[in-house]
Amino acid sequence: MKTVEDFVALLHDELALPVTAEDLGRALDSVDAWDSVHLLTLCTLLERETGRALSLADVLEAPSLEAVYRMAVAP
Repeated sequence: MKTVEDFVALLHDELALPVTAEDLGRALDSVDAWDSVHLLTLCTLLERETGRALSLADVLEAPSLEAVYRMAVAP
């Protein structure tokens, strides 16, 4: 996963979330169908896709999907 489009595809394909790239900046609690199980699953998926561990504490503090994406692709 390298691009925002890849991230959106992951959200669609693996989590069945109806989001677009424009939705990524919205607060997590305003994302349609979002719940805490999605967050844990997303963290696991991103670790699998990137081959890197993510700090669950940091992911839990993320205000948006965009913030989670940035954590996952940060150098």
